[in-house]
Amino acid sequence: MAKKKIAKTNAIRLLDLQKVPYQTITYETAGAIDGVSVAQKIGHPANHVYKTLVTTAGTQKFYVFVIPVEAELDLKAAARVAGEKKVEMLPLKDLLATTGYIRGGCSPIGMKKLFPTFIDESAKELDYIIVSGGKIGLQIQLAPNDLANVVNATFVPVTKP
Repeated sequence: MAKKKIAKTNAIRLLDLQKVPYQTITYETAGAIDGVSVAQKIGHPANHVYKTLVTTAGTQKFYVFVIPVEAELDLKAAARVAGEKKVEMLPLKDLLATTGYIRGGCSPIGMKKLFPTFIDESAKELDYIIVSGGKIGLQIQLAPNDLANVVNATFVPVTKP
């Protein structure tokens, strides 16, 4: 039986272009697709699976945060590292137009523009992390430093204790 070919997303194209080592992981999209459920579906510990959150600090000011799926973004810490007085979550209705991705398939890699990106410092302790591959049902496993290099990210503490 032929191996099912994975359609390349912007995230995968960018990783290939920059010759960054990664692995793709697919999962069944039926049922829950929250980060903890995805971790269970793909058989990896939840502390290795990260979600991508997009925030805004007003007109055309966007910031991307990559944090563990079980964690919650500390908006005050996020604003501080972004150099803003306040940031708030980007309204879901604006996600596709801003990033090119939909909820559940938003990858920190290959967005329409390269926004300032911050990865929670917990990722530095891990040999790999898993982020969305750019569509629901597709994840990408790669080294945290490789992700940081591709999206020009900084490691910072941005989750609630």
